[in-house]
Amino acid sequence: MIRQNFANAAGSYDSAAVLAREVGQRMAERLAVVRLAPRRCADIGCATGDGMRELQRRYPAALPLAVDFALPMLQAVAARTGWWARQRGHAPRCINADVRALPLAAASLDLVWSNLMLHWLSDPAELRQAFAEMQRVLTTGGLLQFAMLGPDTLKELRAAGAATASFLDMHDIGDMLVGAGFADPVMEMEMLTLTYPTARGFLTDQRRLGVRDGLLGRLGWRQWRQVFAAWERVDGLLPARFEIVYGHAWKVAPRVTPDGRAILRFHQPGASGG
Repeated sequence: MIRQNFANAAGSYDSAAVLAREVGQRMAERLAVVRLAPRRCADIGCATGDGMRELQRRYPAALPLAVDFALPMLQAVAARTGWWARQRGHAPRCINADVRALPLAAASLDLVWSNLMLHWLSDPAELRQAFAEMQRVLTTGGLLQFAMLGPDTLKELRAAGAATASFLDMHDIGDMLVGAGFADPVMEMEMLTLTYPTARGFLTDQRRLGVRDGLLGRLGWRQWRQVFAAWERVDGLLPARFEIVYGHAWKVAPRVTPDGRAILRFHQPGASGG
């Protein structure tokens, strides 16, 4: 159902993706302080490609991969790629795939970026699988950077009686990264607020994004009217608060073999090859 909802939203997504664009810019600002020159990078859960285009601007020499499990989103990425970029071979390679089973070789990427997608893997086992796959396809020294929704997202709607989706705490996410083999994960959180003059406008945006059912659940109109009546206004507007969890972690050389044995590395001072 989630895949079909996102596929159906490809044509309307850009008109409502205010939060995703803002979070993407904040992710890009974090990349500005990272010393990285990737040869290959991927935007996983790319939607219509804003993140992919940011990576192309920042790393013009890198081979860009746009990955999404909704084919119409990838078609939108291709449609937004200019003729000159295609002629020069700078068009992103579009890959229709699920993050839990990436059709990519091990150690084939230097940077993986994912903006507001991973929280839709609501089962912790599925998120662990996704982190393991992203760790597999990264080179040693490669970087994973992502943003997800956190557990305080839309808490004002829950307080009004809505059964909104539940999301993982950033400390649990950090533990999952370590369990997947990433080193020294850095987790941050902030609250971003969108405001709406009417509840209908809020619902319309979530439908255009393809996330209304997944984010808000299914309620009858009578129940929604009760929720909206209890939704407290601030300065005459309805606040929709989103907890944004940012994370990044590096892939390091493995410390144990697949069967659990420790790997020891010896370096001889002054030794040289030849």
